[in-house]
Amino acid sequence: MDREIVKPGGQVAEDFDGWADSYEKMINQAVAFTGRDRPFYIDVKRKHILRLARRHFADLESLNVLDLGCGTGAYHPGLKGRFGELHGVDVSARSIKLAAARHAFVRYSTYDGSRLPYGDGQFSMVFTIGVMHHVLPPQWESFVAEAYRVIVPGGLMLIFEHNPYNPLMQYFIKTCEIDKDAVLLRPGKLRRMFTAAGFANVFTRTILSVPPAGAFLTRMDSLLGNLPFGAQYYLSATKKAL
Repeated sequence: MDREIVKPGGQVAEDFDGWADSYEKMINQAVAFTGRDRPFYIDVKRKHILRLARRHFADLESLNVLDLGCGTGAYHPGLKGRFGELHGVDVSARSIKLAAARHAFVRYSTYDGSRLPYGDGQFSMVFTIGVMHHVLPPQWESFVAEAYRVIVPGGLMLIFEHNPYNPLMQYFIKTCEIDKDAVLLRPGKLRRMFTAAGFANVFTRTILSVPPAGAFLTRMDSLLGNLPFGAQYYLSATKKAL
């Protein structure tokens, strides 16, 4: 239900350049059957990002953070002032242009879907939301390796993905034009991939088993996180310290 990137040859960049101006409307139409709009789901995952970051780091304001596959920066207004630096990168030049015009406090870049335009160990934390299912499966390992490269030892990696075991998510994928070519990743596959890349403390939990609106349903959604019912899931992993 978010913004995506990365196929070789520039096709995804072209697709998302074309969708950038109408992206919000297209996603809202696709999720209308849930009774919630996109900002609701953005807020849910943004809260998870901040919660997991606080669990891992003592001081968020000292962090250098990258949103990998940021699209038009929909998550960034709610992250303003939370971190020392917030960066966003995407293959869609049109999306980055729109994001930069809206969020002057974020440092935006484009890239070719292969090598990120950053130095080794530049970021304390990297998060990517609704991205990997648009990476061609043969490129999954290189995508993970590149994320690993730009994270500082001891840093945190967060990935949010659609849950292929959830029937409502299967319906969403079939009816959303933006996700027409999506290849969903099973949580177990993603855990194995990150472990093989050298990450430690790799775990996944499902989210959105119930709409976490209010304290009771938020608690209920958390309790159901160990079950495979949630519409989406997140992976958390740590780059091994030297």
